[in-house]
Amino acid sequence: MRRLTVVFAIVMLAGCGVETATTAATGAAIKKQEIEQGQKTQEQMRQKVEQATQQMEQRAEKGGEK
Repeated sequence: MRRLTVVFAIVMLAGCGVETATTAATGAAIKKQEIEQGQKTQEQMRQKVEQATQQMEQRAEKGGEK
């Protein structure tokens, strides 16, 4: 009976380790997605700033021509 209890305890502890590893992997995948989304947002904002800068330069050139 004692051996059965020890085996049961080992199985339960091993199960906890697998669950912890799975949780960590899931958390890492979520963080990766967050980082990728942040990079996309950063690139979109950089493009918008460049467009706004170009528009300002074009307006300044047109204003100087008049």
